[in-house]
Amino acid sequence: MKVDVLVAEIGSTTTVVNAFNGIGTGNPAFIGQGQAPTTVLEGDVTIGLRGAIEGLKKNLQADTLIWDDMLATSSAAGGLKMTVHGLVYDMTVRAAKEAALGAGGIIKMITSGRLRRTDLKKVQEIKPNIILVAGGVDYGERDTAIYNMEMILSMGLKIPIIYAGNIENREEVRLLCEEAQNQLYIVENVYPKIDTLVVEPTRKIIQDAFEEHIIHAPGMAKVRDLVKGPIIPTPGAVMEAAKVLKEEIGDLIIFDVGGATTDLHSVTEGSSEINSILISPEPVAKRTVEGDLGVYVNVAHVVEKIGMDNLKKEFPDAEELLKNYKAIPVTDREKQFVERLTREAVLTSLERHAGSLRYFYTASGKKTVAEGKDLTAIQYIIGTGGSLTRLSGNKLILESVKTQVKERELYPTEAARVLIDEDYILSSLGVLSKSYLNDALYLMKKSLRM
Repeated sequence: MKVDVLVAEIGSTTTVVNAFNGIGTGNPAFIGQGQAPTTVLEGDVTIGLRGAIEGLKKNLQADTLIWDDMLATSSAAGGLKMTVHGLVYDMTVRAAKEAALGAGGIIKMITSGRLRRTDLKKVQEIKPNIILVAGGVDYGERDTAIYNMEMILSMGLKIPIIYAGNIENREEVRLLCEEAQNQLYIVENVYPKIDTLVVEPTRKIIQDAFEEHIIHAPGMAKVRDLVKGPIIPTPGAVMEAAKVLKEEIGDLIIFDVGGATTDLHSVTEGSSEINSILISPEPVAKRTVEGDLGVYVNVAHVVEKIGMDNLKKEFPDAEELLKNYKAIPVTDREKQFVERLTREAVLTSLERHAGSLRYFYTASGKKTVAEGKDLTAIQYIIGTGGSLTRLSGNKLILESVKTQVKERELYPTEAARVLIDEDYILSSLGVLSKSYLNDALYLMKKSLRM
């Protein structure tokens, strides 16, 4: 059987392969999926990839399978560990953090101001795959970023460095890295002037660096030989899907609830009313990662957030359900229990992602300001990930987003429409959009039943 495009999602525990036909015809179709355990620990992820392809062949009832193109997303190397170093936390450091998270980087350390010896020691212990240095608006403060670059290079780690700070430092930074024989990426300043964030150039470079880094995962070099297009981080692929969808259908937020984390991707400029009182800028495309809100690996954290006493009011058998807890619920009772945990993960992640109004008093009276991400202009609330695509109560869970107390919170309104990634392929379509934009858009809308 011949397939136009395969997209492999090589995760830390499971490898999934999605097959698409009709690419370039105006009527593309998702035709099937196969999956198998990821085989990083066996020393070669292609073993798991081949297993997923065999699973796809079985599901398609095909004796043989050939394809024209293969694309991939991956988190099999444990993600791209990063440290971020800037000047002022609320300005350049925060901007750099937004860029890293949006690209799928895993931030292990953030510093503001001059690096201390204890900071350098921690960087050495973390062993990041890439370091991001920012600091200073263009033609503003220069010394901190140069000092931090010198300190980082003094460790001799030979780790690729991204410089996304004051434009006046570029030649100095380039010279320092040339002398240290350290790989350097220079990109546009993430905070070029007050109240302006520019994160997309840095995001692109981080994804490029990820592709170079991911090759070092066991067997990934062989995958690179199979894949014609880019290999991008799985969270970065969801962000790509979100940005493409936003241009087509309007402002949106995507909840991705998994076993270990809950990721939120929002793409919105916000309302003009809130923008007029916003005290610091936010990126149009924003991602937050809640590492304590998984509904399998981190289920204990979610239960703690609810409170066992409160949970028992709804589920008197909560302790028994937790004792026999499975990655995939089987009975109706188990599914109801996971739905409750998923709802908690969704609402808590919303609370952490969204901005709010703040009131204070001056000599001229009460003033209102806004800080954080404004979600009031969101038109679509989308669910993806294992829980939100497979649980029967998924739409009700997302509908609850619109019924929260919103006296100060900048949450989506009742007007927002709930959609589910029914085929669970948004991540694959994010990477597909890099090479086949129109086909990816068509398939996204089809999976969302639009």
